[in-house]
Amino acid sequence: MITGSQIIVKCLESEGVRVVFGYPGATVCPIYDSLIGSSVRHILVRQEQNAGHAANGYARVAGVPGVCMATSGPGATNLITALATAYMDSIPLVAITGQVSSDLLGRDVFQEADITGAAEPFTKYSYLVKSAEDLPRVFKEAFYIASTGRPGPVLIDIPVDVQQAKVRQFRYPEAVHLRGYKPTLRGHSGQVKRLAEAMRQAKTPLLCVGGGVIRSSAQEEVLALSRRCGIPIVSTLMGVGAIPTSHELYLGMIGMHGYSQANRAMPESDLLIIIGARVGDRAVSDPHSMERQSRIAHIDVDPAEIGKNVGTSIPIVGDARTILRQLLETDCCPVENRWPQLLPQLRHQPHFDEPEPGYINPKYFVRRLTERLPEDAIYVADVGQNQIWSAYNMVVKAKTCFLSSGGMGTMGYAIPAAMGARLADPTRQVIAACGDGSFQMSMNELASCLQAGVQLKVVVFTNRMLGMIREIQQNSYGGHIFGSSLEGSPDFMKLAEAYGIPARRLSDQNQLEEALEEFLSAPGCRLLEVAVDPEETSI
Repeated sequence: MITGSQIIVKCLESEGVRVVFGYPGATVCPIYDSLIGSSVRHILVRQEQNAGHAANGYARVAGVPGVCMATSGPGATNLITALATAYMDSIPLVAITGQVSSDLLGRDVFQEADITGAAEPFTKYSYLVKSAEDLPRVFKEAFYIASTGRPGPVLIDIPVDVQQAKVRQFRYPEAVHLRGYKPTLRGHSGQVKRLAEAMRQAKTPLLCVGGGVIRSSAQEEVLALSRRCGIPIVSTLMGVGAIPTSHELYLGMIGMHGYSQANRAMPESDLLIIIGARVGDRAVSDPHSMERQSRIAHIDVDPAEIGKNVGTSIPIVGDARTILRQLLETDCCPVENRWPQLLPQLRHQPHFDEPEPGYINPKYFVRRLTERLPEDAIYVADVGQNQIWSAYNMVVKAKTCFLSSGGMGTMGYAIPAAMGARLADPTRQVIAACGDGSFQMSMNELASCLQAGVQLKVVVFTNRMLGMIREIQQNSYGGHIFGSSLEGSPDFMKLAEAYGIPARRLSDQNQLEEALEEFLSAPGCRLLEVAVDPEETSI
């Protein structure tokens, strides 16, 4: 005989799961008991939301679903923000939640919450398991759904009596059979031919890459198409990291916080080819104007995204890598390419202003930091001004991985996600960059890193303000700065000391190079506080 909780652990082992991020509670104690002696490592986070963010970072580096676990009631509801974060950015997660005993469901007993109902808008699919015999099928389906088509989070809610129930034997399914779920991978050949012909006729075609290019590992195909046909590339925020900044045809990030050269290239384009991006309001503020200026092709694995924000004349549903390979087999290069004449007029060299005494220019700091990082480094940016400074100014190399919360814009993401990323690949240098506001949302996870032996380099940009909110209030609300001061924040040097983490405060631009050398070369966890002028702008 085997218990439901033992089946759960065997399912995880069968899926090759190496790490689970979680926080125990009464309704998951059977699972925790069964994890003892298994091949699955458990990482104790300090708050359940961060278990989801850590699984998110793990998934994005490992290329497999990340797994997180929480108990019923508040443990499960604390996961919702992390599920929404993963859902908006198409990150594969499997979230396991405990639930009160089946016979008590619906009676509002202690720590009961309808988590499958509460999380429905933010999950790709969810299960409330009624029988221990169903567990192998449910887990096989959950991992398949999470990782195929458009990736996303799948929730498995398991009552404690189901975990404790006994069945005769365990057999993990070899295949998944879901009648109504058949993701399209290969693009329709007729539509691919239409796009190829449109590219041949276009004079200024432009590639716009999003996070879907990274999810489908289509970076090499994008580069091959760009080089072969001489087509420039722009990216959305989630597409940052797909293309090295040194690539001669890469113009940078578009949108309200994007590169001027990338934004100027958009209206010059007569054929915009969107690949794996939803092009929301932060990327394109006036989609109707763009529709009038350009013919638009949209490649996406999720048909619901095509045409949702921007009108599309050539829709192609399928996996970005597969479709780009199809396209590369065609004659698709422009007969008359006008970009060589236009590009010199668009390009500009970055300029960094000298900071006021006692402060560091954060944009220049990001540039110098990322220039020094190894080619395969992982840079995790939190949300706020630090996200824009990072995405706009970082140097992306051939194997650089850039992680951030794009769709949901979730503050507190960086440290737990960086911890998950480091656990996914301990050989790579991992940087977590935060503002002092976002740092205080998840600084408790420094304890998780230390307990798990995870070596992180943490940068905290401090201006004693919620910088982006202050900037909005300054520019759009008559300079009425209210509710955005972070006065009362702790001394981060003493805080790091309390955790036993060596730290340094950098406030002299002349010491920047020496501080970076010390920060990056020293072993173990390190914290570098970077003093930033409260009046510093995002761009």
